[in-house]
Amino acid sequence: MTQVPDWLDTLAAQAQRTSVPRYLRPPAGQGRHAAVLMLFGEGPHGPDVLLIQRSTRGRRHAGQPAFPGGGVDPEDGGPVAAALREAEEETGLDPRGVHVLCTMPELYLTYSDNRVTPVIAWWREPSAVHAASPDEVDSVERVPIAELVDPGNRTMLRHLSGIAGPAFRVRGMLVWGFTAMVLDSVLREAGLELPWDRSRVEELPPEVLRLAR
Repeated sequence: MTQVPDWLDTLAAQAQRTSVPRYLRPPAGQGRHAAVLMLFGEGPHGPDVLLIQRSTRGRRHAGQPAFPGGGVDPEDGGPVAAALREAEEETGLDPRGVHVLCTMPELYLTYSDNRVTPVIAWWREPSAVHAASPDEVDSVERVPIAELVDPGNRTMLRHLSGIAGPAFRVRGMLVWGFTAMVLDSVLREAGLELPWDRSRVEELPPEVLRLAR
């Protein structure tokens, strides 16, 4: 069992007060409720975060790296239970070893009509993880924070809309879109971000573009 590190306590306190940009604010009475689990832990290479690579056969977000998560079902009773349930279904983790710290404000994703609540948690008793739902998940990775903040692994990626957003190249994955945006924000809020070149802009790779469509 490991204690919550100071940097994560700081992040949790600030995350609850995060100001949501206008374009990410959920419209009144619109959108399906969903939740994702931002699970931080202490791994063999230092602090890390749990990510999944979605199946290339999926109907939505095919092949994209993401936080574990999904829709909030009526029996969940809220985003925290939904995030833990989805993470268990997708990665096989034991939710009893997860200490939930807080939830962030809802973020609205226009293209999927989801209003997503990020749930920040600490993995106080890590358990083995794997692609527990092969139809939905191709692989599961504990990605070290040191790799995420490495300036050499960071770039700006031009999306289908023509707008460029932050992206990460880690563990053979190109993390972009919603997941990268949230990671970029929380790493900065936690004081972990290192200076990197935001003027370097890449186009969305053809194979990623094909799956995204």
